[in-house]
Amino acid sequence: MIGRLTGTLLEKNPPQILLDVQGVGYEVDVPMSTFYNLPDLGARVTLHTHLVVREDAHLLYGFLTENERRAFRLLTRISGIGAKMALAVLSGLSVAELAQAVTMQESGRLTKIPGIGKKTAERILLEMKDKLGADLTSAVGVHRAAPASADVLHALLALGYSDKEAVAAVKELPEGVAVADGIRHALKRLAKA
Repeated sequence: MIGRLTGTLLEKNPPQILLDVQGVGYEVDVPMSTFYNLPDLGARVTLHTHLVVREDAHLLYGFLTENERRAFRLLTRISGIGAKMALAVLSGLSVAELAQAVTMQESGRLTKIPGIGKKTAERILLEMKDKLGADLTSAVGVHRAAPASADVLHALLALGYSDKEAVAAVKELPEGVAVADGIRHALKRLAKA
């Protein structure tokens, strides 16, 4: 298995790049999130990779971050999601946005990605719920503040409410609410239910 490559970036042809590693040119497919963050041609780059061996080809997929590769691997374990569709998901959403969509169970964000229908989006949300959604602020590597709704959701889960109850309460929050006010609002709603 090829787990990581460090070399000189020779070509950029979305979604594929050519990486020279000590005289050997590797063709690597990358999501657009990685592609847009690549350095200029001729620069050195390190990619976390995933090798797919098929009967007719050996395909190499590359990612700038370990979190992207982890999300890719989680996506490809879902029935009906192949490597190309997983790349499409990661090209349409950052890992943090995907984790947020999973946490909030927002299939609409996934159906905006070309090739992802309603049933596929629901399957992704269901299969990744316990694997990626809970990691929104830790393993996913969110570098910006999570929205208040995510904090409210985590607070409700910590208080013992089920995922379904917490998500339903958070969906009712007004736009731009502060965390403390959001928790109060959600608890009032849950008390009435």
